[in-house]
Amino acid sequence: MNWAESKMGERPIYQPGASSVEGLPTALQMFHNHPLVMAMPHWHAQVEVNYVIRGSVHYRMKDHKIRLNAGDMCLFWGGQPHRMDESSDDSIYAGAHLPLVYFFRMRLPESVPSRLMQGATLVTAATDAADRENFTRWYAYARSGDPVKAEHAVNELLLRIERIGFEPYRLVPDCPNISAGEQSSQQSSRAVARMCDFIAGNFLQDIDSIDIATSAGLHPKYAMSVFKKSTGMTLNNYVSLLRLSYAQAMLLQDRANVLQVAMDSGFGSLSAFNKSFRNIAGMSPSDFRRDLRSGGQLTGGAAGFQG
Repeated sequence: MNWAESKMGERPIYQPGASSVEGLPTALQMFHNHPLVMAMPHWHAQVEVNYVIRGSVHYRMKDHKIRLNAGDMCLFWGGQPHRMDESSDDSIYAGAHLPLVYFFRMRLPESVPSRLMQGATLVTAATDAADRENFTRWYAYARSGDPVKAEHAVNELLLRIERIGFEPYRLVPDCPNISAGEQSSQQSSRAVARMCDFIAGNFLQDIDSIDIATSAGLHPKYAMSVFKKSTGMTLNNYVSLLRLSYAQAMLLQDRANVLQVAMDSGFGSLSAFNKSFRNIAGMSPSDFRRDLRSGGQLTGGAAGFQG
């Protein structure tokens, strides 16, 4: 990951970079570190899993705020702009960024995927000492360079997340349950996972909903319907989000040209790129780059591999 030194209180702040979660939108990445505060919201095309080992952190989501203390775990959809604006000096957290191809293969309570994709945060305090040891080991396996160990770490992590459904948890903000028609069945989840798998390998290319549906062996209308019900996004929205996440990181590279970033991230024109970027960031790509380049850069790292 890339970091920058903040001029406010001389505390380091997080910056997205080409080697971080934003620049690798189809990768499952694991992390174990001291979380740095963010100068402004960011977004990425994965579900984020955070387990606080020590200290406390505070998040600002789209329409709610969350504070987590040691022993708390949360899941949320990173496709909506979010920001960690507080991190205690002693804080350590661990977790992962899960591409949707992994997320929709998990067996979670039916309402959870839909609620998370609509912006809710799942929070649980039902953790124990084994979680601290396991998250540390999974991170070590993921960065070991051994693909068998890395796969083992992912499989164990996914099973641990599924176990959340057997223990107390809450969804924030608290709102009435989603009707049965809005929940994702296992069959629908498998269809979404197949589509996400194709999109992950082709989002920088010129693809459309017909290409995506065909890759999953589905009728285009059914594919668009089941994806929308499961994720709250259209297929085109999701493809754009992957491209925007990738572009967000590219904008921080030296000598980055906005037009070239637009082309390299899969947008057919600068106007389409600017419009999509403003929709999620609330500002132009040029303004975004200017604001995030306000400090010096220091390179760090996260462990991950392609989904």
